[in-house]
Amino acid sequence: MLTKFETKSNRVKGLSFHSKRPWILASLHSGVIQLWDYRMGTLIDRFDEHDGPVRGVHFHKSQPLFVSGGDDYKIKVWNYKTHRCLFTLLGHLDYIRTVQFHDEYPWIVSASDDQTIRIWNWQSRTCISVLTGHNHYVMCASFHPKEDLVVSASLDQTVRVWDIGALRKKTVSPADDILRLSQMNTDLFGGVDAVVKYVLEGHDRGVNWASFHPSLPLIVSGADDRQVKLWRMNDTKAWEVDTLRGHMNNVSCVMFHAKQDIIVSNSEDKSIRIWDATKRTGIQTFRREHDRFWILTAHPEMNLLAAGHDSGMIVFKLERERPAFSVSGDTLFYVKDRFLRFYEFSSQKDNQVVPIRRPGSVSLNQGPRTLSYSPTENAVLLCSDVDGGSYELYVVPKESAGRGDYMQEAKKGAGGSAVFVARNRFAVLDKSNNQALVKNLKNEIVKKSPLPIATDAIFYAGTGNLLCRAEDRVVIFDLQQRLILGELQTPSVKYIVWSSDMESVALLSKHAIVIASKKLVHRCTLHETIRVKSGAWDENGVFLYTTLNHIKYCLPNGDSGIVRTLDVPVYITKVSGSNIYCLDRDGRNRVISIDATEYIFKLALLRKRYDHVMSMIRNSQLCGQAVIAYLQQKGFPEVALHFVKDERTRFNLALESGNIQIAVASAREIDEKDYWYRLGIEALRQGNTSIVEYAYQRTKNFERLSFLYLVTGNMEKLSKMLRIAEIKNDVMGQFHNAMYLGDIEERVKILENAGHLPLAYVTAATHGLTEVADRLAAELGDNVPSIPEGKLSSLLMPPRPLMCSGDWPLLRVMRGIFEGGLDSLGRAGNEEEEEASGADWGDEDLDIVDAEGVIQNGDIVAEIEDGEANEENDEEGGWDLEDLELPPDVETPKANPNARSSLFVAPTPGMPVSQIWIQKSSLAGEHVAAGNFDTAMRLLGRQLGIKNFAPLRPLFMDLCMGSHTYLCAFATAPVISTAVEKGWSESASPNVRGPPALVFKFSQMDEKLKAAYRATTEGKFPEALRQFLSILHTIPLMVVDSRREVDEVKELIEIAREYVLGLKIEVKRKEMKDNVIRQQELAAYFTNCKLQKIHMRLVLASAMSSCYRGGSFATAANFARMLLENGPPEAQAKKARQVLQACGDKKDTNQVNYDFRNPFVVCGATFVPIYRGQKDVSCPYCGARFVPTIEGQICAVCELAVVGADASGLLCSPTQTR
Repeated sequence: MLTKFETKSNRVKGLSFHSKRPWILASLHSGVIQLWDYRMGTLIDRFDEHDGPVRGVHFHKSQPLFVSGGDDYKIKVWNYKTHRCLFTLLGHLDYIRTVQFHDEYPWIVSASDDQTIRIWNWQSRTCISVLTGHNHYVMCASFHPKEDLVVSASLDQTVRVWDIGALRKKTVSPADDILRLSQMNTDLFGGVDAVVKYVLEGHDRGVNWASFHPSLPLIVSGADDRQVKLWRMNDTKAWEVDTLRGHMNNVSCVMFHAKQDIIVSNSEDKSIRIWDATKRTGIQTFRREHDRFWILTAHPEMNLLAAGHDSGMIVFKLERERPAFSVSGDTLFYVKDRFLRFYEFSSQKDNQVVPIRRPGSVSLNQGPRTLSYSPTENAVLLCSDVDGGSYELYVVPKESAGRGDYMQEAKKGAGGSAVFVARNRFAVLDKSNNQALVKNLKNEIVKKSPLPIATDAIFYAGTGNLLCRAEDRVVIFDLQQRLILGELQTPSVKYIVWSSDMESVALLSKHAIVIASKKLVHRCTLHETIRVKSGAWDENGVFLYTTLNHIKYCLPNGDSGIVRTLDVPVYITKVSGSNIYCLDRDGRNRVISIDATEYIFKLALLRKRYDHVMSMIRNSQLCGQAVIAYLQQKGFPEVALHFVKDERTRFNLALESGNIQIAVASAREIDEKDYWYRLGIEALRQGNTSIVEYAYQRTKNFERLSFLYLVTGNMEKLSKMLRIAEIKNDVMGQFHNAMYLGDIEERVKILENAGHLPLAYVTAATHGLTEVADRLAAELGDNVPSIPEGKLSSLLMPPRPLMCSGDWPLLRVMRGIFEGGLDSLGRAGNEEEEEASGADWGDEDLDIVDAEGVIQNGDIVAEIEDGEANEENDEEGGWDLEDLELPPDVETPKANPNARSSLFVAPTPGMPVSQIWIQKSSLAGEHVAAGNFDTAMRLLGRQLGIKNFAPLRPLFMDLCMGSHTYLCAFATAPVISTAVEKGWSESASPNVRGPPALVFKFSQMDEKLKAAYRATTEGKFPEALRQFLSILHTIPLMVVDSRREVDEVKELIEIAREYVLGLKIEVKRKEMKDNVIRQQELAAYFTNCKLQKIHMRLVLASAMSSCYRGGSFATAANFARMLLENGPPEAQAKKARQVLQACGDKKDTNQVNYDFRNPFVVCGATFVPIYRGQKDVSCPYCGARFVPTIEGQICAVCELAVVGADASGLLCSPTQTR
């Protein structure tokens, strides 16, 4: 059984295949009807208007309808296109078991537990006949595919066949009057439309199912007596032919297979059984673990079956339909109907060569699976699943090629996989010993070769080589040298297709295609949602393959697309030009012609055969959004440009390819503000100032225009902008333009006119315009602002431009193959474009407004020169901005005549070094150095659980600044930052980038540690604490080179943690003046930290003194003993001995929470002991331990990480990620 699709749902009681589409309806015990696409494996729709289980469902053969019947006594007819129930047929008085449409007439037959069968007309929506006669539930009823018969099965232990000929005559053709008269009589006197033709008795229990044979006069039935019975009928009687026994429980459904001579039945014993209809014996049984089967259905056209069970349904095939074939040059050998056949591609001749023996066993799937051919010896190897996997070797005599009646005894052997590996040698897979047996044509073993992996199939891989397939990989194995030539991990491979030159191989899996070289170097992988069926290489190195419903192509770089749609699955045998030769499932050779233009075009583009691309663009009708999108995606927007007529798309593509001329032409066609704005941005990027100017003028963007003139140093046009601002009465614009011009008098005048006298006075006084300042001072009187004394005033003057006017210097770039060749194709008929492209960008006389001439606003003439710009014109709608048009003689700027030969293509910006640093790095320090703080913070969060980044902020800044150097090019240009790489040398290749040079080095930590130790020894606890914390804060951002240094870093974290914890305890102890007991406890906990010997002695001495003074004599004596064990200097030793003597056997006067006999760690937040065996949580970074209540808070020791957070651990060296 080959399962094609499986669902999980409630119990499935009814199933129906759609005749054309890959759909199946499943009606469930829960009352829902599901519509599935079994090819894609998706649920398309669900219909749930029935109340209670739905036991019967059926698709109409040609209309978009289906019918369902349920336990709510209702029959519903649905339209699946509109997703709704069209109408409900009422009449049955009990559960409805099955429903079925008639293939030709507008009828539905239904069977019900009310002991009747009803026939309905779904067009008139009425019941046209009730068939009574059964005296128990009717379990099923169905029409005969061709004759006017209905068969029904009932729990009254009978199967009945009904003749509905009279009903057909009555409803379909009551044409002549005599018939009509007799029909009126029967209507009046109760004639019967359907009569029982036969009652088949023989089952001992209730019958659950009965169905007709599609073409022979046979009926098969299944019942609760666990038997399947076969019945035959003629015109007068019907009789039992045979009984099939084998099911262990009630047989729930049984049917004839449409294509093969078999019967399929299923049962509540959780099995599906296949029976030979002629021999009437069981062939095969398929079982499920826990699910009883309820229903079976067959596809009306295809070789598909479906079965419903307790927890869903399965769609399956009984046998593979792929013919075994092998292609050699111009010939194809394949197997069809027990014959080996031979097909010649060039002449399309088809001959049968030799008959193949039928397998002795009767089970399914015994036909040949694979075929291997040796052209020199004319020998054929067929492999099949007979006897658990075996092969047959036929040598085809040359002269018999046409006869095909020649019978020979094949040489046979065990082995599910056998292929020719040389002219007269073939290899057979011996799975049990995982070896390949090499045999000659006499079927004698010549050599045994153990295989390198657990192989379950072998394929040809060139002379003397095998391609061995395992579950998750394939290898190429040289049988002679016993070497692995290549290995590749793949999904489970089903078929292998070599290119004709044996340089490339396609590995076909169920849903994937892997393309690799002859040494199994991976090139690309394609994934398909629908099953991949076959494939072949064309002469250009493109792989064409079929899925269930498409022919597709795959280019060498992995790009794929659809060539055409298929109605039925086919198996490609050869691709030649625009013809695809293939076999269909019936073993017929077919030739499908395809249009290869699309993939040939893409291939030419991929292989940079631009001359081919050009000729294809000229000659073929390659169009459509897909091609344009592809060209754009692959970085050829300039080629895409020549396919496109839509101006907006042309504009976008022109901007992308840097083709300003076409962009200008398109912007003029579109003439929308947004497009001019984008054109201005691109032109500015290219430094094409005249186009920028033109774009700003079109959008009347005066602020940007003024700034452009400032940057390019065009003072003449700036002064014109100033006049325009005056005319528009735009005070702010005037002021800005005056500032840009550095015109002080004008600025003072503007401020004065605007009524800002104090500002005007200050401006005049500062810039040394004394006369104007005096005049303004007189006007202001007492309100003269005082200018601060002794302050050095700097004048507000505009900077000098780097370059004066004109475009930026452009790169001379070689013209691409496409520019010249395609321009002639462009849109030659479009004169506007001609005009634009012959233009000369850089026309300096392009004025905004001919200020001496006319401002086009009605008929107002503004004589600006004579100062007659009359500001009282406001009430006339004066200088209205919106109508300020360019004078008619202003043309689009022209490009120099030689611009054609030196078309500018902006160079593509490279990748910044800082971006290269972070591409493959998981080291937080390198991300910080690159300035990528957010990814660095995410990494630290993931690796060390760090959440509080405030202490790290200055370190981040130092690290980022320190890994860059800053160059000042011009006084007015921005500073250029350059990444500093580690270990850079002049001889290094410019394309190989080193990691960043970091300012924090591990060697510096040594110095910091010594300084911290010193401060601790001198008793400067806050200072020492700061130093140790600084070490803890720096370590996450460090990068070291070797594994040894990684271990040293981890050791340093532990040292710093112990000191930070101890020093925090000590600082806390000093704060607690009045709580003597707590002071003693903290002093005791400090001794539990792992410190240097010198510090340990100081801590023990301090704790001894504290406890002795506090009256904890036993504890003090313990500290004195510990101190003496640490080899103290004489003064400390003497003091310790005195304390020991004084304490003697005295007990502690106060109860101190400290037990030196019981090992413990100190909680870093609450400073209480956590004894062994008690629960605790730790900091993922520094490893400090805490009582469980602290979980989720920031660690009090390192002050960075969240206590108890999940983290992967410190990553501080590239060696850790290798």
